[in-house]
Amino acid sequence: MLSDTNLTVVVLGLGYIGLPTAAIIARTGAQVLGVDVTESVVETVNSGRVHIEEVDLDGLVSGVVARGTLRASTAIEPADVFVIAVPTPFDADHAPNIGYVLDAATTIASVLKAGDTIILESTSPVGTTEKVRDLLASLRPDLRVPGKTGDQADIAIAYCPERVLPGRILVELIDNDRVIGGITPRCARKALTFYRRFVRGACVTTTARAAEMTKLTENAFRDVNIAFANELSLIADTMGVDVWEVIRLANRHPRVNILQPGPGVGGHCIAVDPWFLVHAAPDQTPLIRTAREVNDGKTDHVIAQVAALVEASPGATVACLGLAFKANIDDFRESPALKVAEAVARQFGDRVRIVEPYAQTLPTVLAETGATLIDVDTAIETCSIMIVLVDHDVFKSIPLEERADKAVLDTRGIWPDQPRASGLPVNATARLESQRLAG
Repeated sequence: MLSDTNLTVVVLGLGYIGLPTAAIIARTGAQVLGVDVTESVVETVNSGRVHIEEVDLDGLVSGVVARGTLRASTAIEPADVFVIAVPTPFDADHAPNIGYVLDAATTIASVLKAGDTIILESTSPVGTTEKVRDLLASLRPDLRVPGKTGDQADIAIAYCPERVLPGRILVELIDNDRVIGGITPRCARKALTFYRRFVRGACVTTTARAAEMTKLTENAFRDVNIAFANELSLIADTMGVDVWEVIRLANRHPRVNILQPGPGVGGHCIAVDPWFLVHAAPDQTPLIRTAREVNDGKTDHVIAQVAALVEASPGATVACLGLAFKANIDDFRESPALKVAEAVARQFGDRVRIVEPYAQTLPTVLAETGATLIDVDTAIETCSIMIVLVDHDVFKSIPLEERADKAVLDTRGIWPDQPRASGLPVNATARLESQRLAG
């Protein structure tokens, strides 16, 4: 394998995973080219700036661009290693769409040479790496492709999924263990050598199919556990019990660790990946499917709660706090908070205010509803209803005296001291009626 200074790497896709990965590889001294189809992304990176919010990423990108080890382009070039980090969404029927992955592989084929390594990092259905292999074999019959030509092959193909948490991506790309699945053991070993350049965590090799299913399993596990917490919150609403207290008390058991409920599940992984397993084995995945339905249904439940609260206060303005799918990031992909805010804004129009400290403008789906973007202080001063959808740190910092007179629906449990009499009751319909009679 070439030394770091001689190694050339192409990362296809400069999104939330591709750009941090490219920058970390470039920091080792390798010459890295980031390829993206969006011209504005390429221009931003080449100027040493970033188009996504991630802790310390701006300084890292600025540094490696200035040193000349990272640059971006819309056109591919020859390299020693190709890393595919493009989206893998699902279609309307929840069928996985690997079109971007196959497009990336087609692009790579045009510059591929003997000795190269191709690594797929995009979360993918089981068997996708083999589809990449088969596509490359058809496009480049002059090259011996692993798994098609016995033990000898001209190129290596492997799968190594990212396993990072937004807000900690740079740390976890280096420190987290990596599962590296090769089309053949030789492919896995070659990819292992590459990751050992910048990963401090353990690197474990396996087959491509096992690595693909491992990634899907990790996210399905989390989805099922979140679904349990969200289902508990629905039961608690019916029974007039504080779900946050119940979970806190239940977790005092030494073998119980219930996660926290919320307005649903979002992000590019947990809200999407379990469907890949359901689609592949529909008869064997009733639990995974139900978890997805519970978590999606929780969003609908929250929308109904908000509507009941707003309708009970004619003319009142409502502040939706947060649009991101998790705290302290600017990632809105599959965000339940965004879905709630959009539904509320479409129903109540210009009565709705949006507070999202990680957005400069409203997403298009909200801009057309009449809702407006304001800061948190303006929301406190002007809105009588507050809906907590994301647990951003800035929202946690609002003291009781600034919200005691508000009607509050806290879907994240960040304000346990909020007087119940001034907020949305546990059982929305019954408690709102009791407030009306008491008032």
